[in-house]
Amino acid sequence: MSGRARLALCAAAATLMASCALLPLVAEPTWLLQLIPLVAVQTGVGAAARRVPLGRPLTVAVQALVTLVLLTLVFARQQAVVGLVPGPDAFRHIADLLRQGSDDVSVYAIPAPLTDGIRLMLIGGALVIGLLVDTLAVTFRSAAPAGLPLLALYSVAAGLSDGGADWLWFLVAAGGYLMLLLAEGRDRLAQWGRVFGGAPRSPGPSADTGAVAPVRAGRRIGAVALGVALLVPLVLPAMQGGLLAAAGTGVGAGHGNGGTISAVNPLVSLRDSLNTDNDRQVLSLRTSTSDLSDMYLRIVSLDDFDGTTWKPAQRHITGVPDTLPTPLGLSGDVKRAKVRTTVTAAQWYAQDWLPMPYPPSEVRISGRWRYEPVGMTLVGDHGQTTRGETYQVTSLDVQPTAQQLAAAPEPAATLRRQYTKVPATLPKVVAGTAREITAGARSHYEQAVKLQDWFSVSGGFQYDTQVEVGTGPQAIANFLKKKEGFCVHFSFAMAAMARTLGIPARVAVGFAPGTPQADGTVAVNQKDAHAWPELYFEGVGWTRFEPTPTRGTTPSYTLSHTPGTSLPDPALPSKNASSAPSTAPSASESCSTEARRVQGCDGPSAAAAPHSGGSGGGPWWYLLLVPAGLLVLTVPLSPLLWRARTRSVRLGGYARTEAGAVAHTLAAWQELTDSAWDHGIVPDESLTPRGAAARIVRLGRLDPEAGAAVHRVADAVEQVLYAPRPRPAAGAAADVHRVTVGLRAAVGTGARLRALFLPRSSVQVLWALSARWSALRTRLAAARPTLRRPSQQQG
Repeated sequence: MSGRARLALCAAAATLMASCALLPLVAEPTWLLQLIPLVAVQTGVGAAARRVPLGRPLTVAVQALVTLVLLTLVFARQQAVVGLVPGPDAFRHIADLLRQGSDDVSVYAIPAPLTDGIRLMLIGGALVIGLLVDTLAVTFRSAAPAGLPLLALYSVAAGLSDGGADWLWFLVAAGGYLMLLLAEGRDRLAQWGRVFGGAPRSPGPSADTGAVAPVRAGRRIGAVALGVALLVPLVLPAMQGGLLAAAGTGVGAGHGNGGTISAVNPLVSLRDSLNTDNDRQVLSLRTSTSDLSDMYLRIVSLDDFDGTTWKPAQRHITGVPDTLPTPLGLSGDVKRAKVRTTVTAAQWYAQDWLPMPYPPSEVRISGRWRYEPVGMTLVGDHGQTTRGETYQVTSLDVQPTAQQLAAAPEPAATLRRQYTKVPATLPKVVAGTAREITAGARSHYEQAVKLQDWFSVSGGFQYDTQVEVGTGPQAIANFLKKKEGFCVHFSFAMAAMARTLGIPARVAVGFAPGTPQADGTVAVNQKDAHAWPELYFEGVGWTRFEPTPTRGTTPSYTLSHTPGTSLPDPALPSKNASSAPSTAPSASESCSTEARRVQGCDGPSAAAAPHSGGSGGGPWWYLLLVPAGLLVLTVPLSPLLWRARTRSVRLGGYARTEAGAVAHTLAAWQELTDSAWDHGIVPDESLTPRGAAARIVRLGRLDPEAGAAVHRVADAVEQVLYAPRPRPAAGAAADVHRVTVGLRAAVGTGARLRALFLPRSSVQVLWALSARWSALRTRLAAARPTLRRPSQQQG
C-alpha cells in the first residue's frame, strides 16, 4: 500500500473515531453504521481522483459532488431524478430535513430520538468533516491542520452532551488524530531515504537517530498535547472546567436559556392523593370565568408510551417568555375567550411543575421557572417548587364546535408518526377492541366520542381507586377485561386505543375542577388529582376528552344533542360558541420553532406531505445502491477523467535517454494536437509538424506567445524525427500547457465546457477498442483449424 493510500485510510478512520463522540447525543447508534460505508466511498473517490491524477481543486470538487449524491441517495431518493441525481425537489427536501433537524435539536433533550432531520445532521456533518480532513491531510499533504475539523466535531458533541464519559470519546478522537499524524510523518520520512530507517548506526547517545528518534518525538509531542488539552481547562477558572467538566445540577443546565428536563413519572403520587384519608387543600383559585366545568389545571403531559406505561419525554426548556405562543394547531376560526386566574399553592405542596389551565398564554410568577414549549408547561429550576407560590395565569378557553372537530383534516406526518406510535408488544386485543367500538364512525372525531362514551357510559366500567395501576404489556388488556380502575387506567387505555386508530394522543396529569367556596374562590384538594387523555385535531389542537366515569366533566363538544345517538349533532355549536371569526392570531401567524418541529403549522397534511426519503431500507440497501450511483456518476465524467489521465501520462516524467527524449517529445506533440482537436481544430495527418503548427496557430487565433510555443514543440518533433542524435527538448510540457491556455481563451464558454467534459479527442478510445476487437477476431480466425471438405472423387 502506498503512503498516500495509507494516509487516506487513516484520515477516514480519524473521522469515524471523532464521530463516535456524537453517539451519546441520540438514542440509537444505527446512524454510525450508515456513515461507515459513506465515508469509505468518499475516501475511495478521493483516492481514485488523486490516482488519475486530477488537480487538487478538481479532486475536492469530485469528492464534494459524490458526497452530495450519497446524501441524496440516503435522504432524498424519492425526490431525486432517477432516484440518484439531486434536483430542485431533492434540494428542497434536504433543506426541509435540515430545518426539521434544527428544530428537533432545540426541542429534544439528550439522548434525542433519531429523527430523519437529526440523522441528516449527524451523517451530513460527519461527511463534511471527513471531506475537510481528507482534503487537508491527503490532497494537500498537511495533516496537522486536519485536527481543527476533528476538534470542532468533538467540541460540538462535548458541548451538547451531559454524560460522564466525555473523556472516553475525547481519547478516541485524539487517538484518531495522533494516528493520522503518525501516518503522515511516516510517509514524509520514507521520502528521505534509508538514512531514517533501520537500526541506529552506533550505540550510545546517538541511538536516537533513525526511525526511533522521530517516532519518539512524535509520541512526546502527542502526550504533551493530550495532557495540555485535559489539564489546562481544569485549572483555568475562566473556562468553567473545560470540555470534560460535568454538567450542573438541577433541571436546567446552568443559568442560560437552554437546558433539558427529564420528568419523573407523576402517577404514583396521583394514586396516593386519590386514596388519602386526609383530603387537604392543594390550591386556591380566583378566576374570571363563571363556568368552572373546564377549569382543569394541567401539570404535565405524558407522551412517551412504551407499552407498559405512559411517561413524560425528555424535553428542551427555555426561559419563560412574556407571551406564550399560540397553541399548536389552533386556527383562527375557532372560538376562544381569555380567562385570568390567580393561583395560590399551599405551603406544604411542593410540586416541580406549575399547575395551570390549558392552554396558557401568559404567566406571571417569581422564582426560578423554565418553560417547556412542546407541552406548554413550566418547571422549577434548581430546586424551585410550587410551595407557597402565588401566580397569575392568562389562559384560553377554547370552544370548538363538533362540526369543526368532525371536519378536521389529517395532521402533519411528523406529528402523526410521533403521537400515534404504539409498541409491538401492545396486545392485539387493544386495537381490535378499538376497531369494534368505533365501527361505522366517519371521522376520527366520531371515533373519539365513541371511545369516550364506551368507557364512561355504555361499556360497564366501574371507578375504583384501590385497583393497582398495573405493569407489563398486559396491563391495558387486563383493564379492558376486568373493567375496573381509576382515571389512570381510563386515560391510558383510551389514549392507546386512539393511537391504534391513527389519532394522535397523549395523557395529561393535573387536577379536575375544584369546589367553589363562599368567598368566591375555588378550592382544589388532593382528591381532585386526575389524569385525562388529550387527542389532537388539526385546526383545534390538543383537545380534552373525559372517559373516566363519575370524574371531571364531559366536554360539551362531545355531548349528544340528538335522541338515540351517542354522537353530538355536528351542526350545533358547543357552549358559548359563535360563528363569528376570532381576532386571535392563527397558527401560521404565531408558529413557533417548537410548533414547526412537531406539526408544521400550516404545512400539508399527512396524505399530501412527502415522506422522508431516509426512512426506508437499511444500510445494506444503501450499500447495494452505492456502486450503481458511482456508475451513473462516472459514465458522464469518463471522457474528462480519460483526458486528464492521458494528459498527465504524456506530460509527466521520462527516462533521461535518447529513447526517453523521443517518446516524451512525441507525446507532448500528440497532447498538443489533441488539445487543439478538443477545441475544434481537427488534425490533418497530411501536414508536416511545421505545417500543422502553422495551421493550429491560424485556426486557433493564438496570441504570439502561444504561437511561439506551438512552433517550439513542432521544431522539437522534427529534431527527434530527423536528427542523427535526438536530444530532449526542454520545456515541452510547459509549452503544451501554454498552448492549451491560449486555445481556451480564444473560444466561448460553451466550447470550453465541451472541451472539458466532452473532448473530441476521446473518440480515440473507441477507435482503439475497435482496432483491438478487429485484431482479436483476426487472431481467433487464425487459430481456428481449417476444415477441408472431402473430395467428391470416388476411387
